[in-house]
Amino acid sequence: MSDLIDQNALAAKAAQLVEAARKAGADACDAIALTGTSMTVEVRDGKVEETDRAEGDDVTLRVLVGKRTAAVSSNSFSDPAALAERAVAMAKVAPEDPYSSLADEDRLLKTIPELELLDKTEVSALQLTEWAREAEAAGLEVSGVSKSGGASASWRLSGAVLATSHGFSGAYVSSRHGLSMTAVAGEGTGMERDYDYDYRTFLEDMENPAVIGQRAGERAVRRLSPKKLKTGKVNVIYESRAAKSLVGHFARAINGSSVARKTSFLKDKMGKPIFAPGIRITDDPHKRRGAATRPFDGEGTGADLLHMIDDGVLQHWFLDTATARELGLAPNGRAHRSGAGTSPGATNLTLEPGSKSVEEMMAETGSGLLVTDLIGHGVNAVTGDYSRGASGFWYENGQIVHPVAEITIAGNLIDMFARMVPASDLDARYSVAAPSILIEGMALAGE
Repeated sequence: MSDLIDQNALAAKAAQLVEAARKAGADACDAIALTGTSMTVEVRDGKVEETDRAEGDDVTLRVLVGKRTAAVSSNSFSDPAALAERAVAMAKVAPEDPYSSLADEDRLLKTIPELELLDKTEVSALQLTEWAREAEAAGLEVSGVSKSGGASASWRLSGAVLATSHGFSGAYVSSRHGLSMTAVAGEGTGMERDYDYDYRTFLEDMENPAVIGQRAGERAVRRLSPKKLKTGKVNVIYESRAAKSLVGHFARAINGSSVARKTSFLKDKMGKPIFAPGIRITDDPHKRRGAATRPFDGEGTGADLLHMIDDGVLQHWFLDTATARELGLAPNGRAHRSGAGTSPGATNLTLEPGSKSVEEMMAETGSGLLVTDLIGHGVNAVTGDYSRGASGFWYENGQIVHPVAEITIAGNLIDMFARMVPASDLDARYSVAAPSILIEGMALAGE
């Protein structure tokens, strides 16, 4: 199936653009060529609602003329000279950027590592349809489920080639498989819905479709007849699926671009304790079969595993070349392609698990809220103020008592991070991974 993407042809096109840009007057340049093919099947009530097959190619040429930068993108490779001339002309009239440049030559990756990025297993539309139907059927068999919200199965193959004017050339192809099912429980105004899903690089790692569907159905039924809670201070346990959002807020706050713009509530916290002692958060671009695993970054440089938080202390920002220069620091291989250049960001970011299970946490805290879903984007990136709509379950004496809905939980992320306690149930499948998280004494707004 990897023969659907011709890496040699992509590499040749990127190299042609780089050569054309140098001839057109660029002092330095790079070109990234992206291609992909995907297939998605959506099923509802056992019938195929939609089958989508998509293919696309795109190339972006970035040129530097002095300290001026411009980029042009196209899905046509027919005239590289014209594309290069347009990019150089744009750069000559662009405002100067004192930090704009390619990565230093001595940081370019010399040998491309072999990583587990590509599953060559062939997948057909018929197979995707069967998996989606199996997941939906399992969800509908759960007692209390009244209807299906649909099931979807997908496969994607993506290729990337990067070439630079100072000697780097690299390529990789990656695969991705996905399956999800949404179940609806109850009737009329008392209906509740929930879902389950799985996304993997290798098909053999995917959960059984029937397990995904059954879990979606059970989650929907558990939500029936929710109650409201009274306003007050409560212990909150974020289920692993919801806990990922807290790690995501942390990732955005340690993005070098936000720090340079002074729009991060953690901008003055480098080298200081942010979390409790013992807490570790890692970022690993070479994670085995990881969702964001890659052999090189958007500038052609390699990257090592970083302990962003080590024993509770903030150790690094996410940095590309331009942001690192603005902050007076060394880049750390976290460049992502973004418009006319790059922007820094995470790869496979993981909050390491703790020693206690969710059940042990519930027993020890006595009563509180188990959050399974969050609503809205109520986070102030500058101050860290946090307010999110939530739903989940109220527990007492370590046992689930009833479902909860229409509440808001609030706090400040600096204080929340300091009091976070990770559970032992790490879900490591996704690019942002976290176990369940306990935060005691959060503000809850209800009745």
